[in-house]
Amino acid sequence: MEDLPPIVDLRQSATALRVQRGVMRLLRESHDMACYAEVTLRSGRRADVLGVGPKGEIWIVEIKSSLIDFQIDRKWPEYRDYSDKFFFAKPPELDAAIFPDSEGLIVADGHDGAILRDSPLTPLAPARRKALMLKLARLGADRIHGLMDPGPR
Repeated sequence: MEDLPPIVDLRQSATALRVQRGVMRLLRESHDMACYAEVTLRSGRRADVLGVGPKGEIWIVEIKSSLIDFQIDRKWPEYRDYSDKFFFAKPPELDAAIFPDSEGLIVADGHDGAILRDSPLTPLAPARRKALMLKLARLGADRIHGLMDPGPR
């Protein structure tokens, strides 16, 4: 864990971090999306990965690293209210059949990822999109500043 970037807060398992890396690489390289990890939404929920596309589209990816991780999570439907597309992401060894057919599904490891099932498009309301884009702009700038100057805030 010593080589992890400072943004990692150690709440994620090693498996989840590997899936996160693969998901972010997939979104960046195959879909031209800028990605944020661990984004707290207005609802108080925290999106594992949030991607912003070149036309302003917003995707949220909820990482599930194990069967029990999926079974105990009942908050995931709330992410639909903050994204145009919603996906689950899983490691290769986790059975894809546990995930609802109604949601997008990504398989990823520490190197790359692939979309197994696309997500239905549910466009965000314009006011919510604007508020979320402003939050992301500020969050990105704050994270870069923290890397440049890790002193007290």
